[in-house]
Amino acid sequence: MKALVIIDVQNEFSPTGKRPVPQFTKYLGNIHSRVSVARQKEIPIAWVKHYNLPHESAAFIPGEWGSEFAGEMGPLAGSEKEVLFEKNVYGAFTGSAIGSWLQSIGADSILIMGFYTHGCVSTTAREAIMAGLNVYLDPETTGTCAIHNDLLGEISADDSKRAALLQLYNMGAKILTTDL
Repeated sequence: MKALVIIDVQNEFSPTGKRPVPQFTKYLGNIHSRVSVARQKEIPIAWVKHYNLPHESAAFIPGEWGSEFAGEMGPLAGSEKEVLFEKNVYGAFTGSAIGSWLQSIGADSILIMGFYTHGCVSTTAREAIMAGLNVYLDPETTGTCAIHNDLLGEISADDSKRAALLQLYNMGAKILTTDL
C-alpha cells in the first residue's frame, strides 16, 4: 500500500515567511495536485508539521502564522485517511508515531513531499529507508533554499535540492515525476 507523507508545508517557507523557499508557490501547487489525486484514490496522507523549541529561532512558533499550514494544505476535516503528526526535529519518524501509523495501515511505500529538501525531507526519507519502506520523491513537489558557509562557499537552492535528491537516490529512494 502507498501513502503520502507531506513534510512542513507551512507558511514559514512562503515568500513572506522567515525561511522563504524559491518557487514556493509552484511547489505548493504541485503538492496540492498530488493531494487531490490521493484523496480521489483514497490514499492515506500523513501531514507533518514542524515546531521549533522555545530556545531555537523565532520561526515555526506554535500558534503563529508561520507555523500554520500554507494555503489549503492540511488534513481534511473528518477524514480517517489523513492524520497530523507534529515534530520538533528534522525527521518525522523521530519523536512521532508516524512509523507505527504507516505500519498499522499496511503502508510499504511512501511518496514524500514538502520543504526543506536538504533538511526535513531528506532526514525523513532516510528514516523511512532505514525503516524498510520504499521511498519515492518527486522533484516537483519539494523545495529548499540556498545554503552559505564562509569556509565552504554557497550552493544555490536548485543545486542544494538536486544534491539532496541525488544522495537519497544513492541510498535507494526512487525519483519520479508521474502521477500516483
